[in-house]
Amino acid sequence: MKITYLGHSCFCLENQQGIKVITDPYTQVGYELPQGLTADVVTVSHGHFDHNYLPAIQGQYEVVSTEGKHLAKGITFEGVHTWHDPKQGALRGDNLLFKWEMDGVRICHFGDLGEEYSPEIAQWIENADVWLLPIGGKYTIDAKQAFAYVEQCQPKAVVLMHYRPLDGKLDIATAEGFLHLANAYPITHIPAGEWSVSKADLQDKQTKIIYMERRK
Repeated sequence: MKITYLGHSCFCLENQQGIKVITDPYTQVGYELPQGLTADVVTVSHGHFDHNYLPAIQGQYEVVSTEGKHLAKGITFEGVHTWHDPKQGALRGDNLLFKWEMDGVRICHFGDLGEEYSPEIAQWIENADVWLLPIGGKYTIDAKQAFAYVEQCQPKAVVLMHYRPLDGKLDIATAEGFLHLANAYPITHIPAGEWSVSKADLQDKQTKIIYMERRK
């Protein structure tokens, strides 16, 4: 499976059959998505402009944006409700976590999770191999809170998202704070923004940290 980081909370995940899943397309964050993006499925974690900008994606695709199980292009997506903030949605409303499997690798996209670690969320995400995890704070969990999830659950790999790059304009943190906390873990820096991963790559006992810069 190929995972391409497109910035913010947006990824393109492509399996060996060529099925493409794009997560949380955005606009107005200081930079724009690449032109000409196509997908077979688009997941939307919540209805904010920087996570649901469907006009950025061309062609015919299915949208997964609600709780429960959904079959799209032969892939089963499961969404669970969480909060976008630590006050049960009073500040920013709802958020969905999505799980699905591609090429034998179980993915969890956290959207704009704003809740600190809890056993209930941990139980739901514990069988996911690769996390797409926000770390920037203010609108999501921050670096310390995100790292608490990693420490408690020990997934196979964590791909960082929702942090501020040099050309970002949102008032969120850069990746450095999380990387400092996680310096005892193996960290892979991928400036090109593309990571190919298989089930066989995820056999190590220690969590891999994947820090990708976005594909422009």
